[in-house]
Amino acid sequence: MEKKRKRASASSEVIRRLKKNKSAMLGLFIIIIFMLVAIFADVISPYEKGIVQNSKALLNAPSGKNFFGTDHLGRDVFTRMIHGARVSLTIGLATTIGSMFFGLVLGACAAYYGGKTDEIIMRIMDMLMCIPPMLLALAIIAAMGSGLVNLMIAISISIIPGYARLIRSVALTIVENDFIKAAKACGTRDLRIIYKHIIPNAIGPIIVQATMSIASMILLAAGFSFIGMGIQPPAPEWGSMLSEAREYLRRAPYLMTFPGLAILLSALSFNLLGDGLRDALDPRLKN
Repeated sequence: MEKKRKRASASSEVIRRLKKNKSAMLGLFIIIIFMLVAIFADVISPYEKGIVQNSKALLNAPSGKNFFGTDHLGRDVFTRMIHGARVSLTIGLATTIGSMFFGLVLGACAAYYGGKTDEIIMRIMDMLMCIPPMLLALAIIAAMGSGLVNLMIAISISIIPGYARLIRSVALTIVENDFIKAAKACGTRDLRIIYKHIIPNAIGPIIVQATMSIASMILLAAGFSFIGMGIQPPAPEWGSMLSEAREYLRRAPYLMTFPGLAILLSALSFNLLGDGLRDALDPRLKN
């Protein structure tokens, strides 16, 4: 009971310090708006998923009928932006969760078992880290083919080594604590020690890293779609919308403005929240 009270008080202290960070609250507010838009995209959007073409409304400027105008195929940009938010956020969240999970398992096992297990896992991670994440993901996509699922798998694999190294470095300090030695002496199974004691005590830096990684994943996915290796038309995605709008930059600059702003705001908001979480979780910073 006492342990639960301490955890509750620690959590409330983190939340209190996070609330005092105005930039983090602004980031959280923007994230909530994007998530609500993505969840209720079918309700909010005036046209069906932004794929319906209209030859009579090509490159119309923003107006009361089409809030963000129309593209070169007469599709409503506002509708495509809304459904693009669903795709971009799904990629960002799914790839971060997937890579974080495997990074947690690999990093915690490497730190806990040490010896040959640590050497094998970390040497494999080192080999993967020798390849730039974008280049590694690009190679995987080239081998597997483009598409939403393949894009998420490729991006997830490319950032697993970073998580594994981070978690291992944090877990190495935890496995030397007396409560881990006591758990081993009591005959507690290794798997239980890892998920019950090591991972919960290493979760702070992981949460911060994961929050900031979402912004990187959104940018990475947009970059792949921009060069034609990610989400394929006519599916709405911010990166592919930017790519399609290149030819009409002078005639219809709004086609690049709105997707660009969406990518900028989403990445910035996750970074602001990540910075705020880092400060709130750092016990050396007392507000």
